[in-house]
Amino acid sequence: MTPYGMAVEDFILGDLTAQLARSCDHDRRRAEIAAWNATQPVLKRGLALTPVKFGISFTLTHLNQAGALVHVYQDGSIQMNHGGTEMGQGLFQKVAQVAAARFGVGLDKIRITATDTGKVPNTSATAASSGTDLNGMAVKAACDEICGRIAAVVAPELQADAADVVFEGGMLRAGGAAMPFEQAVTRAYMARVSMSATGFYRTPKIEWDRIAGKGRPFLYFAYGAACTEVVIDTLTGENRILRSDILHDAGASLNPALDIGQVEGGFVQGAGWLTTEELVWDGQGRLRTHAPSTYKIPACSDRPPIFNVTLWEGANREDTIYRSKAVGEPPFMLGISALMALSDACAACGPQYPDLQAPATAEAVLAAIDRARGP
Repeated sequence: MTPYGMAVEDFILGDLTAQLARSCDHDRRRAEIAAWNATQPVLKRGLALTPVKFGISFTLTHLNQAGALVHVYQDGSIQMNHGGTEMGQGLFQKVAQVAAARFGVGLDKIRITATDTGKVPNTSATAASSGTDLNGMAVKAACDEICGRIAAVVAPELQADAADVVFEGGMLRAGGAAMPFEQAVTRAYMARVSMSATGFYRTPKIEWDRIAGKGRPFLYFAYGAACTEVVIDTLTGENRILRSDILHDAGASLNPALDIGQVEGGFVQGAGWLTTEELVWDGQGRLRTHAPSTYKIPACSDRPPIFNVTLWEGANREDTIYRSKAVGEPPFMLGISALMALSDACAACGPQYPDLQAPATAEAVLAAIDRARGP
């Protein structure tokens, strides 16, 4: 039970962290690092394995809704619009895959037009990692509406009930009969059947009292764990991430390549948040670290040279789009393992608690080393 009164019904973190500990050889490396630190006076290594449990849904309940508009044309091409914004996270690709799967056609048949409130009104922000969850389900609803209409038209010709018509491989199949998707679309057009539909989705099971801080703000949780190894220079505070192993829960991933990329990027961003991104204000309260010239974000050279990312094999127990899970913000929290590994390295410098502060800049690492060594 969470502190806000939500029962956790999908907990897998015990098995997930145990699997990661085995796959990254955590125990052997822990012993190896201890032996290294016992003999090396300047360079100290650290290792940390940290878990993540991240709730998925907007905690402002009314934002958990999405709409979509789908058109099927006479040539079998499909155009759709939904309320999500593509910002490099692969949302359009995933939603296109949903539409292609519902109609049983290739991705080359799908065209997504730019997000426009003139087509889909009252859209929620593309945030809270829920873009695919919300818009994917809205597109699915619209596609299924059109599929039902087309199936009703061609079912007599296929000598089957409309409910038995299957859309797959560019064909409509029922029993031993089949018809190309384009031909079925033409039949529906000639029968004066609408091949345009809107879809709508609202996240179920959400109940949240923001004032009392009680209820069920999330449909489900996304889980993950990261094991990170670092090395610090005790003379300068300079540090490096040497290796990171991540096992992350994306449910039944819609696109493993995209999801792994999101995990990689989220981890590096999270590690930067906790190690280099120092905020500085002047005496008038103005933020001075306001641009890349003054604010140190992680670069390509800051990523671990050994970077192993694996997706957990298991479907979402909640009825999400194809039982997938959101991947965006949850991996960001995996960067905590970098901070904890640096703290572990600082702790190897002396008998006292290092109390490493975030962001763990070189100065913060040096200060933690001094605290570990004590007076």
